[in-house]
Amino acid sequence: MHTTPSSTPVPGGDRSRAPRIAVVGCGYWGGNHARTLSELGALHAVADRHDDRAAALAGRHGAKPVSMEALITDPEIEALVLALPPQYHADMAIAALEAGKHVLVEKPIALSVADARRVTEAASRHPDLTAMTGHVLRFHPAFEALEALIAGGELGAVRYIHSHRVGLGKFHAENDALWDIAPHDLSLILAITGEKPVNVRGVGSAMLNRLSDFAHLHLQFPSGVRSHVFASRLNPYRERKLTVIGSTAMAVFDDVAPWNEKLAVFRHKLWEDERGWQSEMVDPDYIDIPDGMPLTRECAHFIECIQTGCAPRTPVADGLSVIEILSEGTVRHD
Repeated sequence: MHTTPSSTPVPGGDRSRAPRIAVVGCGYWGGNHARTLSELGALHAVADRHDDRAAALAGRHGAKPVSMEALITDPEIEALVLALPPQYHADMAIAALEAGKHVLVEKPIALSVADARRVTEAASRHPDLTAMTGHVLRFHPAFEALEALIAGGELGAVRYIHSHRVGLGKFHAENDALWDIAPHDLSLILAITGEKPVNVRGVGSAMLNRLSDFAHLHLQFPSGVRSHVFASRLNPYRERKLTVIGSTAMAVFDDVAPWNEKLAVFRHKLWEDERGWQSEMVDPDYIDIPDGMPLTRECAHFIECIQTGCAPRTPVADGLSVIEILSEGTVRHD
């Protein structure tokens, strides 16, 4: 199973100051990035195709508004965080890399395998630059604790992983529930398994228009691990659960639960006797996890990678792997 790799610094890093970063896209998530980078002392500029939105966000955080064209040519801007509609991510990321700027691209990094591959190829041509995917839940302290439990053998051998990410969500003109919601959980599942699936199958239902509002994705991995993802943006309640079934214990990362209950380990007893398989349920053990906002940790990691040259934990290659799964599992409607 996969464990989080240690960062390997390369010569030339500069920790003496924060890099000058521009946030591209001033919508909800771009606003979160701008606030977080400002708190970390790294926000230099913001840009949006609506100049008034850029000016307003820049004013709130003491940054400068810049035009979309100036992002690439401005020598003071060293890195971009792209929080655009995903159909624009690939071209902007490639342009930034070719201009010698580091990039953090929000998920999904593209809307096709071909475009996602163009991003990874551009990153390969510039190994001195950080090219990172915004898989923010990889930086959640509860998920990091879950990874440590798995690496330490606390769950035994991982057999099955399932995720439920449902709610009454935002409806995007270009993205169905699978492409909009599932990347979060696919990034976690790929991190746990450390391998790509050999079989992917998707089923979805479109209730409001041509795009699926519900999606089931089933995965099978070379090691024998199986998994499923259930995503819905048309649900009466909110649920954010990742469950890992091991040979000796089970764990649940529940991002809706109170902080002290976000990671639970269930050591239910299972045995086989003359009557067949038997079970005995026990109360969960809640794992202590440190405080920390995932987005703050992600942005701080991006800054560290720029400063030291260490490899990002979520490179754009991870984003490509997610796009490949989404494309292969593109849902057929019931």
